[in-house]
Amino acid sequence: MTEEEKPDQISPSRREFLKTSAVAAASFMIVPRFVLGGKGYRAPSDRLAIASVGVGGKGADDIAHFNKAGKGDIVFLCDVDDARAADTVKKNPKAKYYKDWRELFDKESKNFDAVSVSTPDHTHAIVAYHAMQLGKGVYVQKPLTHDIAEARMLTEAAKKYKVVTQMGNQGSSNDGTRQLAEWYDNDIIGDVHTVYCWTNRPVWPQGIQWPTTKATVPATLDWNLWLGTAPYKDFVDNLVPFNWRGWWDYGTGALGDMGCHLVEAPFRVLGLKYAKDVQASVGTVYVGEFKQGHFPDSCPPSSHITLTFPKTDKTKGDVTLHWMDGGIQPERPEELGANERFGDDGNGTLFIGTKGKMIASTYSSNPLLLPTSRTKEVSVPQTIPRVPGQSEGHYGQWIDGCIAGYGNTQLSSSFDVAGPLTEALLMANLAVRGHDLKGGHIKMLWDNDNMKITNFDAVNEYVKRQYREGWTI
Repeated sequence: MTEEEKPDQISPSRREFLKTSAVAAASFMIVPRFVLGGKGYRAPSDRLAIASVGVGGKGADDIAHFNKAGKGDIVFLCDVDDARAADTVKKNPKAKYYKDWRELFDKESKNFDAVSVSTPDHTHAIVAYHAMQLGKGVYVQKPLTHDIAEARMLTEAAKKYKVVTQMGNQGSSNDGTRQLAEWYDNDIIGDVHTVYCWTNRPVWPQGIQWPTTKATVPATLDWNLWLGTAPYKDFVDNLVPFNWRGWWDYGTGALGDMGCHLVEAPFRVLGLKYAKDVQASVGTVYVGEFKQGHFPDSCPPSSHITLTFPKTDKTKGDVTLHWMDGGIQPERPEELGANERFGDDGNGTLFIGTKGKMIASTYSSNPLLLPTSRTKEVSVPQTIPRVPGQSEGHYGQWIDGCIAGYGNTQLSSSFDVAGPLTEALLMANLAVRGHDLKGGHIKMLWDNDNMKITNFDAVNEYVKRQYREGWTI
């Protein structure tokens, strides 16, 4: 493509020519579908023009997967940090670069079909919602949102605006979670009543005091844009680009990072949706000899959270789900051999049923029946369609869905699935935060319809946070 032919520089007469000329359409591959023939028009090339917001780190990885998927074209890049974005900009020379996603949406909304959001947790919802209002399909990294009200809002917005959605928990497209479901559906382990999910996260600082020394903002970073919806604070070292995960204003801790990967399988296998109560215990921080620290701005170094889910169509009663992070793990099942691995790399999921047990590793990979010898002995029919390419296909699945149009493709983690999953995880974080409010020993009761804890009101301020002035949805 020549410089003169970039989408944002096409004249009205040129667009009209492209509408009517099949030859031109075939040669100009990254023109959005609706530019070629009106909203909803399916381009002969079946290409999807994507604007990517947050293009360093995980955003760069997402872009690489979109490029590999074969039907998506990255036409716009946006990041608050020019240095962080530099490598991605270099690798995608045809994409126009913006620093502020609001300017990108205002100026270029006619020139892209869909938006990928790979920003820190606290800005997922505001970017995604504004994209959905424009009628754009959205791919949003996990966790879907920073607070419960945002998750409910995005779930409802997907239906309202009839846009194709996917959360970036790519393990939900893996074969493993489908194999677990088929074993369960065929009554191999009986009725599951207890599940354990665990992770070695955090692998970033948590349980620490907010730095007291103000640092110099890098020349390449727009600090105000990075803060976005969060309260204003002076810039500090060792926060950007990764360690924000351990601070409540921006991240959602270990649960937000890995929960959508590890708890997705129990949701799918058991038909879980919204929890009814939660309780938690958290690791203690010491800052000196026999002195306990209290750092409410920071997520704790470890936690054990217990969620109760009501009976579903796939269970005979309530399901108790244990979440453990910071290196805490459940007791090894007695059916597991002494030298056999219990999950992998500090992550795993264990299902306990009335007739047996099954386990899986990160992203529901390597599903096994216990004892593991049963895995090869048991054969059940394959009834759940697999996603071609599995985790790689998770990206292609969304692209194909956007091309086909709303309601024409079933996705692994569309917001009607990802929204309730995210809500349950963020509800669990209410119990974690309750420790700082002296509610650590309370079983918190959840009113799902009204989105609030009914017996410890102090934590309800975190169900829907206040955005900084000037940042609204």
